Amino acid sequence: MPNIAAVLKDEIARIARKEVRAQTEDFKKSSAQYRAHIAALRRRIDDLERQLKRAGKVAARDNPAPAEEDDASTPRRFSATRLASQRQKLGLSAADFATLLGVSGQSVYKWEHGESRPRSKQLEAIAELRGIGKREAAARLAKLQDS
Repeated sequence: MPNIAAVLKDEIARIARKEVRAQTEDFKKSSAQYRAHIAALRRRIDDLERQLKRAGKVAARDNPAPAEEDDASTPRRFSATRLASQRQKLGLSAADFATLLGVSGQSVYKWEHGESRPRSKQLEAIAELRGIGKREAAARLAKLQDS
């Protein structure tokens, strides 16, 4: 006949396993659901990335960007000290420089002193004046003043 202590010990172990199994069963179920949900989300991300890549290739193939548009869309940097030095290099007053740009003399003054910043259209006009010399600047200014 088995020892009563051994039988009692086995019964306690069996009941403990049953209780632990009941308590951990909910966690196992929810963990399996979370893993399935994560896997579905990963598959969806992969599909969306493939679609995005495909759409980018189609867009690049259908609309090749001309070089002229790249120059216009290039963001321009602005420096107040460079603007002042450019104006002085051309030998122009703030008012004359403003006339060439199509803005007021006060705007040029504020740009040079860092009180404001030119808009993108004005930055393009400043960039166009970068490549001209004193004679061409004077000719353009005379032409604008005569008009």
